[in-house]
Amino acid sequence: QSVSSYGPAFLSLVRPAPLQHLPYILSLSRRHTLSSALSLSFSLSLSAAGWLAGDRVNPHCLTMASMIESAWTYLITNFSDFQLACLGSFFLHESVFFLSGLPFILLERAGWLSKYKIQTKNNSPAAQEKCITRLLLYHFCVNLPLMMASYPVFRLMGMRSTLPLPSWKVISTQVFFYFILEDFVFYWGHRILHTKWLYKHVHSVHHEYATPFGLTSEYAHPAEILFLGFATIVGPAITGPHLITLWLWMVLRVLETVEAHCGYHFPWSLSNFLPLYGGADFHDYHHRLLYTKSGNYSSTFVYMDWLFGTDKGYRRLKELKNDACEIEGKEM
Repeated sequence: QSVSSYGPAFLSLVRPAPLQHLPYILSLSRRHTLSSALSLSFSLSLSAAGWLAGDRVNPHCLTMASMIESAWTYLITNFSDFQLACLGSFFLHESVFFLSGLPFILLERAGWLSKYKIQTKNNSPAAQEKCITRLLLYHFCVNLPLMMASYPVFRLMGMRSTLPLPSWKVISTQVFFYFILEDFVFYWGHRILHTKWLYKHVHSVHHEYATPFGLTSEYAHPAEILFLGFATIVGPAITGPHLITLWLWMVLRVLETVEAHCGYHFPWSLSNFLPLYGGADFHDYHHRLLYTKSGNYSSTFVYMDWLFGTDKGYRRLKELKNDACEIEGKEM
């Protein structure tokens, strides 16, 4: 089944839903499954683009499926495949990256939620501004040209943006495959970057920030961006996904890497609920130690570090902390 099978086919109506229907739309997300709620959130963001562009409101755009097809039809009608795959992907990446990363700079400067901060040391405003300036330079001079150069490869491998949209089963299966493959490729690439010569001349740029914050996740030498970036695109390059799948993968990957570098471990952090998920506490340990002793090379899930024993120092530290907490609790 395609996404459109969850609701009536949306023929030529390409207008977003009116704002007066927002309470009804929100009620849909509570009644539907998790996948429906996620797709509703995605369709709302896309429909907003059409609304901001000045399209007239259409009262028939009520169902989640119609909204998705409406938004997607608007995009593929008004933009070329190249514009969507390159410029659209770049705009989506920049929006998600900076909107998710900038709040952690605010938290650090204001001192809010400091009890959840992993390290007590803070970065200076000058260091934070340097990171942002370099990121903008790298994104426009490296990331954007890379997206444009890889477009023919993705097209050759079968990437499309046309209707019908893929089913949620296909989307979730492909994204899961991307995470597993990316973890494997990233782990070995990251370990290679921690060899003496490559660390000194390439990877040390990323480790300039021993106390990471969200935006440092993509602060790296241009050579590293190209090298480790391969881990992110190899999965989609193999499967030739629909563009909507590629966008979802990119959003999830950006949110994951920003969270891993955020410098905070909250009670609601995903690593508290998913045993194999690394998260900020796991990766912060990697940034605190010398390059030859750091370990914790994994990207999203930690199974590669566990299999090859490169997280032993981190696990030992966690055991010592837990033992100390138990002793303190008994003394009280």
